Amino acid sequence: MPLNRDFVGRTYESPAPYEVSRVKIGEFATAIGDANPIYHDRRAAVAAGHPDVVAPPTFPIVFSLFGTGDALADPDLGLNFAMVVHGEQRFEYERPIHAGDELVWTSTVEEIRSVGRNEFLTLRSDVSTTSGEPVCRTYNIIVERGGAA
Repeated sequence: MPLNRDFVGRTYESPAPYEVSRVKIGEFATAIGDANPIYHDRRAAVAAGHPDVVAPPTFPIVFSLFGTGDALADPDLGLNFAMVVHGEQRFEYERPIHAGDELVWTSTVEEIRSVGRNEFLTLRSDVSTTSGEPVCRTYNIIVERGGAA
């Protein structure tokens, strides 16, 4: 059964600010197998011109889907999680994410489309600091296999 197209354009706010920590950045970098010292060592990051440890470019995946959790879990959307796979993600940056940042985001269901027998759901999150400084925009495509009519 196709996803509910009425969800396109719906916007969801982050439930609370996300406090970026050195520990979380280091754990994430280790999990993705990236030993770049600017992700693990404050001195290396500062020497490279950053105020603190820098997050790897894909780090926003850690928090950006929280804002769309309400949409994804809404039974009216019609998403069958048993058939969901991750399709794609991309990031557009205004500036790097650093330890110490407090981030908020607005997530939007940008598109729902059928491709063959699959449903593609595109989610966009606009991330900024709590003071309103733009940081990045994330795009995530979730694929529901066999969901199209």
